[in-house]
Amino acid sequence: MTRHYDHEEVREFWQYVWDRDDVFALPEDADDPTYVLGMFPYTSGDVHMGHVRNYAITDAYARYRRMQGDDVLHPMGWDAFGLPAENAALERYTDPESWTQACISRMREQLEELGFGYDWSREITTCEPEYYRWNQWLFTRFYEAGLVEYEAAMVNWCPDCETVLADAQVETDDTQQVCWRCETPVERRELDQWFFTITDYADELYEGLEDLEEWPEGVREIQRNWIGRREGAEITFSLPDGDEVNVFSTRPETVYGATFLALSPGHDLVSDLVATDDDLADAVDAVREQTPGEAGYDGVDTGIRATHPLTGDELPVYVAPYVLEDVGTGAVMGVPAHNERDHAFAREHDLPISGVIVPDDGETDLPDEPYTGEGILEGSGEYDGLESAVAGRRMLEEVDAIEPATTYRLRDWLISRQRYWGTPIPIVHCEDCGHVPVPDDDLPVELPEFVHTTGNPLAEQESFVETTCPECGGPARRETDTMDTFVDSSWYFLRYLSPDLEDAPFDAGLADDWLPVDVYVGGDEHATLHLLYVRFFTKALADLGLLEVREPVERLVSQGTVLYDGEKMSASKGNVVAPQEYGAETTRLFVLSAAHPEQDFEWTANNVRGAYDLQQTLYAMVMSFVDEGVSRSERAPRDAYVDGEIDRTIAAVTEEYERFRFHRAVAEIRGLAQLLRRYREHGTPHGDVYRRGLLTLAALVSPMAPHLGEELWNRLRGDGLVVEAAWPEPRRDASAYRLERRLVETTLEDVRDIVDVVDIDDPERIELVAAETWKHRVYDRVRNTERDADVVDRVLDDGTIDAADDDVAAFTAELADRRAELDPLLDAERELAVLERASWLFDDEFGADVTVRRATDDDDLARKASPGKPAIRIS
Repeated sequence: MTRHYDHEEVREFWQYVWDRDDVFALPEDADDPTYVLGMFPYTSGDVHMGHVRNYAITDAYARYRRMQGDDVLHPMGWDAFGLPAENAALERYTDPESWTQACISRMREQLEELGFGYDWSREITTCEPEYYRWNQWLFTRFYEAGLVEYEAAMVNWCPDCETVLADAQVETDDTQQVCWRCETPVERRELDQWFFTITDYADELYEGLEDLEEWPEGVREIQRNWIGRREGAEITFSLPDGDEVNVFSTRPETVYGATFLALSPGHDLVSDLVATDDDLADAVDAVREQTPGEAGYDGVDTGIRATHPLTGDELPVYVAPYVLEDVGTGAVMGVPAHNERDHAFAREHDLPISGVIVPDDGETDLPDEPYTGEGILEGSGEYDGLESAVAGRRMLEEVDAIEPATTYRLRDWLISRQRYWGTPIPIVHCEDCGHVPVPDDDLPVELPEFVHTTGNPLAEQESFVETTCPECGGPARRETDTMDTFVDSSWYFLRYLSPDLEDAPFDAGLADDWLPVDVYVGGDEHATLHLLYVRFFTKALADLGLLEVREPVERLVSQGTVLYDGEKMSASKGNVVAPQEYGAETTRLFVLSAAHPEQDFEWTANNVRGAYDLQQTLYAMVMSFVDEGVSRSERAPRDAYVDGEIDRTIAAVTEEYERFRFHRAVAEIRGLAQLLRRYREHGTPHGDVYRRGLLTLAALVSPMAPHLGEELWNRLRGDGLVVEAAWPEPRRDASAYRLERRLVETTLEDVRDIVDVVDIDDPERIELVAAETWKHRVYDRVRNTERDADVVDRVLDDGTIDAADDDVAAFTAELADRRAELDPLLDAERELAVLERASWLFDDEFGADVTVRRATDDDDLARKASPGKPAIRIS
């Protein structure tokens, strides 16, 4: 019988068995299943290593929870709309649907080959009318609830993709803003667009992050920054024509230091001014096209002056690209003495710099460098001499032109896209009735056949565009924009609950019982897109009465990146490793064992070899046992040690699975395999102990390497399938397993050090002497006594410590000097028992007779033995 594990040879059989028994289907009577979800893939055509890592994590955890006795919902679907498919179709002279369906077929086959345990009966595909019908239905509900707006707006336009980009889809590359997909520089255009008013939920989205305790702090901080809530004041400056400019400032106490106003190029006042002044319009257009980084601190003097609300001074009003339209009010008061950007702008335009806050020590470099800290006000009228924070509060209370205000960086979600391959927005434009939603009974508004054209293909198809108004019956035109594909993914996790439901987007009863998603795995690059939108959708659906929960995900696991030669794997860089190149199971085991899920790691052939070798080791051990068997039935101390180590491994691996530290679980499995191999090589092992160890290895590795686990379990004649088996349980208390292991490992290391230092080539005898029981009692008393107590007196007064006072006092004082370093240890009896059971390891490594005993009063080693650190004599 071969002892070489051939994954391909067993993969097809075990997948057939799993499919035959439908082991991954959620039972119909499931009450509150554990919902494990990976972010569904975009249908790009091939499964890449990022997919493998994501889905290996969810699959391992789902299989683990299933073995723990949970009903598990672990579905898969396809994020199938999007511009890349449309572009791919144009390049290949086909249509997006055919291209997408071919990609789905190929990717599904690859995921199945990798052995991922999905409930395929719940598969969803967002480009199918049965799905996007509910995008349109939800859009209508949002429209009715006032969560949808249609307005002209300056938008981000990608000239290569020929579509609008939401703010979160614009990235900064060096000094310019570029499209997140194609990296083409982004332009600004004014278009009529559809928006979801996500800003209505800005406060709840911001404050709710505090309750997401099982989300990575990095993701929460990214969302906080993107929402950008800032507390401050709105300050009103009057204009000569009686109009006003409202500026936002987080530091109203600096108002006396304002020497100019600066408006964003998109400010309403700027629009009014350029409408009647062509020269000003040309100058503003010149700076409008520049990003803040490109423009430096360029600006245009509008020629108008604003009146300072407290001093009455006339301040020049500039148009400045460093002021952002979507931050605050789009206008700032320039306080160059106390703001770095205002200071740079003032120096560029030779504007006054007036300091109004000095540090408490009175020293400042003003005006050469802006002072941005707190301090004492000067040059601020009646507020002179006040601490800056106090002055700010008083101004808010006393000055009518200064009002408390909160602003957000977050802007409403622009969902309009000028492309074909997306959900048609279900609106009809009627000259008499305005914007009219398509009635629910007429949904879905289906995409027409694809037409090869530039720009927006829907706008070119009169048969699609021309229609009648649902309200008046008159001629009307369909909306030709399609929805941002992030709409598809904002609620897809709900559709998995009831994918075949025909009269609603999801079963509300199941949603109330089964949500939130217990574990969600994906990249943190989605923090300001998908993960923010999915939270918004859940809150909006709750307000519509469709859900009870207001947060969609309880625990978020952010996966790191798979690197090759220091760079992210990418087809464009030519550094992609296909999952099948090293075998599906080796690849799965490697990506889980390489690092913590949230860390990046480097793909190297040598490290992949480690995953391959572990599989071969486990398989060979099991096949050797099956072929040759073992016969010893009497028990010895080493059997008890190995039994205990099996328990300790179960406890450790269970903890690592719960914490998603699969790399540590693999290390524990590898350690137990090495121990069992030594156990067998040291002499004939006990049959029950050895078989239990092998069955435990099969069960523990099966969530990560499922075909291997199933094969090992079957060879060992385990009950049923390992995928349906109960998770192993320790047979005795394993709560102190870390302490037991540390004791054995440190004692072994101490023996090695002595052998090396003394240069003993062939030790004949090793004597391990455990500390007396009274020392353990003293150790515990010192460790648990408050820091400032007279610990020596307290220990001496303890009537349970049976030893000479001088010895007790000396040992107590020694421990007290390093009290902060005292870790929990095993009690005296357990320490001795662990050393006795582990003595065979010393015999195995050093080939010496090993004695383990307790120190006694007249023992010359007694003084050297301490709790957790036995005395050692080697001869």
